[in-house]
Amino acid sequence: DVQLVESGGGLVQPGGSLRLSCTVSGISFDDYAIAWFHQAPGKEREGIACIMETDGSEFYGDAVKGRFSISSDNAKNTVYLQMNGLKLEDTGVYYCAADPLERPGPWFRADRYDFWGQGTQVTVSS
Repeated sequence: DVQLVESGGGLVQPGGSLRLSCTVSGISFDDYAIAWFHQAPGKEREGIACIMETDGSEFYGDAVKGRFSISSDNAKNTVYLQMNGLKLEDTGVYYCAADPLERPGPWFRADRYDFWGQGTQVTVSS
């Protein structure tokens, strides 16, 4: 069974930081791209960061560039999302997803991803 398990969400004040983790099992980690998606209340899921496990390339959405950083620990099959300078609009559910790199199109398209985690809630509030 393929599993992606997110953790690290919580309540944080504006300007604060959180680090999310996504632990992956059941797939050949090095052959995939792993991305984080953000779903704000009442909105569609949006790709915010992606790391290509094949070569380490990183990609970011405009909303998080310069604030968020994606990284991975291949020995632990875990991808992290370091979130700094959190804003109210960063509130929502954060999902990690695995892309087998079999389809064309940009990294932030949700339909590229075959496997999804259950999500972790991040609330930014004063």
